[in-house]
Amino acid sequence: MPDADDQPDDQPSRLLLAVEATPEALLPRLRDAWDGGPAVLPLDPRLPPRARGALVAALKPGAVSKPGGLVSLPGATPVADDVVAVVATSGSTGPPKGVELTRHALAASVDGGLSRTGADPEVPWVACLPVSHVGGLLVLLRAITTGTAPVDVDGFDADRIAALGHPVHLAVVPTMLRRLLAAGADPERWATVLVGGARLPDDLRSAVPHLTTTYGMTETSGGCVYDGVPLPGVTVSEADDGRLRIGGATLMRGYRRLAGPSPTPPPPAGLDPDGAFTPADLGTVDDDGRVTVLGRADDVIVTGGEKVVASQVAARLEAHPAVAEAEVLGVPDPEWGQRAVAVVVPAEVGAILSLALLRSFVADEMPRYAAPQDLVVVNALPRLATGKVDRVALRRALSGR
Repeated sequence: MPDADDQPDDQPSRLLLAVEATPEALLPRLRDAWDGGPAVLPLDPRLPPRARGALVAALKPGAVSKPGGLVSLPGATPVADDVVAVVATSGSTGPPKGVELTRHALAASVDGGLSRTGADPEVPWVACLPVSHVGGLLVLLRAITTGTAPVDVDGFDADRIAALGHPVHLAVVPTMLRRLLAAGADPERWATVLVGGARLPDDLRSAVPHLTTTYGMTETSGGCVYDGVPLPGVTVSEADDGRLRIGGATLMRGYRRLAGPSPTPPPPAGLDPDGAFTPADLGTVDDDGRVTVLGRADDVIVTGGEKVVASQVAARLEAHPAVAEAEVLGVPDPEWGQRAVAVVVPAEVGAILSLALLRSFVADEMPRYAAPQDLVVVNALPRLATGKVDRVALRRALSGR
C-alpha cells in the first residue's frame, strides 16, 4: 500500500456532511464549512424518504448531521479541501447532479453581488428560497459574510414576509414576487430585490424599486450576471452554436466524481477543456459585454423549417393583459415536424382566452410562424421547489393529452 506522501496532492480528503436543509440546521454547519470544517450536502426536507435515500446513496457523504451529533455513513467519498458545499441541481430538465462549489467561487458570487447592488450589510436577508438549492444557500452565505442574522420565515410565506415591519433584502423568483405583491407587501420596504430563475415580466419589473435581475445556475454559484453585466472576475462569451460560455471566478469545481484516487486526476467533470462552462442557454454578448439570454437551446422549436425560441414567445404572451404566466413547448407534429403549444395561466379566474387572440397578439411583434399553434389554459404551472417551472412535468402532462 503506498504511503500518504505518494498520493497525488489534490486527492479528495475533506469530509462531506449531509445536513437537513432548513436555515436553522444548515446555517451553523455552513458557517463551520466556511471556516474549514466539513463540507455540506444540503438535503431538501421535502424529499420523500426514498428520494432522499437515493440522493445520499448517489452522492456518498461521509456522515449525516442529526440532532444528537454526526452519524457516519458507509461507502463515503470525500471532497477536495477547497469544496465548501455540494449542491444537487434542481433537475428541471433531467436527473440531479452533485455540483461541487469552492469557497473561492462562492465568495466571488457573494462579494461580487453585494458590491454590485450596494446592499446595506446591516439590513437582513429573508431566507425564503429553499436552502437546499444555490439561491437559498447564497442567502445564508450573505448573512455569514455580513454578520447579520437571516430572517427565517419557515419557507416562502407571502403573508409573513408582507407583514415584516422593517427593511429587508430579498432573493426570489418571479412567481414569489407576484405573490408578495398580491399579499399587499410594500416593495418600498425591500432594500434590495434579486430576481432570477425565470423570465421577469415587465409589470413586475416596473412595480418594484431596487430590483436587480440575475442570471446564473448552480454551476456558476448562482447568479453571475446582474442586469446583463457579469460580476467581477466572470467572463461570458458566445459559443459557435449560439450558446453562452461562462468562465471565471464563480465557476464550480466540477460535478461530483465518485471514482477512486488516480495518479493523474481527470479534468473537472462538466467543464470544457479550457475550464469554461457551457449551459444549455442561448444568448448574445454585445460589444460592451452586456449579456442577453434568449432561452434554452433545447427550447428552440423547429416548425415548418423555421426556428422559434420558445421563451421569447412566452415572454410576448405574458405581455398580454389577460395572461398572468405562460410557457411554450414544442411537441411532435406529423406535418410541421413540431408545433408550438402555449400553456397559459389567465390573469383572472374564468377569463376566456382564445388561440386566435393570442396568435394575433404574438404576430403583432414577431413573425407569424412564431405564433403558437395550440393553446392550453391551466390554473397554475407545475413548479419545482426553487419556484422554476417544472418543464419535465409540463411536457409529460402535454404528452398525455
